[in-house]
Amino acid sequence: MDIRKAILIFAGTVCVGLGVLGMFLPLMPTTVFLLMAAYCYSRSSDKFHDWLLSNRLCGKYITNYRSGKGITARQKFTTILSLWASIGFSMWLVSNRLWLVLLLAAIAIGVTTHILWIKTYRLETESEAIQANA
Repeated sequence: MDIRKAILIFAGTVCVGLGVLGMFLPLMPTTVFLLMAAYCYSRSSDKFHDWLLSNRLCGKYITNYRSGKGITARQKFTTILSLWASIGFSMWLVSNRLWLVLLLAAIAIGVTTHILWIKTYRLETESEAIQANA
């Protein structure tokens, strides 16, 4: 294994870890890290790339996002809810510093806008898929 592949595998693994953290910490950008991991793995290891795309936690998430299908309404709702809960708590903690409260509000508004602009993925039922192909 050459050094370039080893570095890409390491970077991909770090990105997966950060992406998983982002699932639980609202200010961590899950999608960006998982897409970076997919890129790193695609350039270095078919084994890791296939594992990431077939992973039950994030495989469909990455595949749907990369293919332009978007994310589900539930993912949007959960993300926005947890974002505002954590930002709101942070704003309450630093309520004596107006500039920081405004900065946090601006970040939350920006992230919320971005999430809402992402296409909403709707699961097709089997009969709808068959009718569409007929």
